[in-house]
Amino acid sequence: MADDTVDPGDELSAQFILARRLNLLLDVVVAERGSPMTFLELQQKLAERGVALSRGRWQYMKDGTDRLVTDPKLLTAISEVFGVDPAYLLGDEDSGLPEQIDSRLEFLKALRAAKVKSFAARALGEVSPETLRAITEFLNNDIGLHQDKSAATGQEDSGDGPPSAP
Repeated sequence: MADDTVDPGDELSAQFILARRLNLLLDVVVAERGSPMTFLELQQKLAERGVALSRGRWQYMKDGTDRLVTDPKLLTAISEVFGVDPAYLLGDEDSGLPEQIDSRLEFLKALRAAKVKSFAARALGEVSPETLRAITEFLNNDIGLHQDKSAATGQEDSGDGPPSAP
């Protein structure tokens, strides 16, 4: 007889994976158009597809809290809004990170790095070439260390707070 109970640890893991994927999609929108997708915008696009979504449900889906959302109609509609294969949000373990999202996020990282370097160069003004090289090397090393990390929900990626100290 098969055991139909869900291990709480598995459910939390699945919730985290869904939340991470949703936040990656939201990051891609910001990277592409320069502004975040609002809840009302998402809600309207879903309504056009005959799917309703409450603000509370959306919040716990993005946060990975409460229960795991597995509604295929809702997850498929969200996938359509973001232009990705529904398998990505439906929990297909083999779907991984679609190449489209991966390449867009790499582009986003490069843009952020360029903005930091540009800001630092303006803020530092007249400093020696050696100091600028040292700072550039530090920034490049720091960027390299963080490129392998895949969490996209951290404060440093959200744009709504100061970045964490290195």
